[in-house]
Amino acid sequence: MGHTMRHETPRRQTGSGFIGFTIRFVVAALVLWVTSYLVAGFNIRGGIVSLLIAALVISAADYLVEKLFKIDASPFGNGIKGFLVSIVIIYFAQYFVPGMEVSWLGALVGALVIGLIDAILPTRTM
Repeated sequence: MGHTMRHETPRRQTGSGFIGFTIRFVVAALVLWVTSYLVAGFNIRGGIVSLLIAALVISAADYLVEKLFKIDASPFGNGIKGFLVSIVIIYFAQYFVPGMEVSWLGALVGALVIGLIDAILPTRTM
């Protein structure tokens, strides 16, 4: 009788699963569009198709890094480690996206801009 039952409510993870990926994809497309206008060295030419492919590639890379390595790859997600992973993801996305050109400096500034927008929006971008 010394046994007490504790009722714990299950925790919801807002950024996981298909819905989390879809939200990240849509927000990433919008943020990439804004970032490409604001940051020199970060260009996405080729219209909406290139923008959507870039968002898909970056969202998928973020999702895989998070699941495989347990690293939050958002620009401010895991301190300097998350910021550096974010820069690398943005930089290497250009090799999979037609019309995307990103310099290392553009990826760095782009990660900062994405991180700032990510801090304002209620959902994760990267």
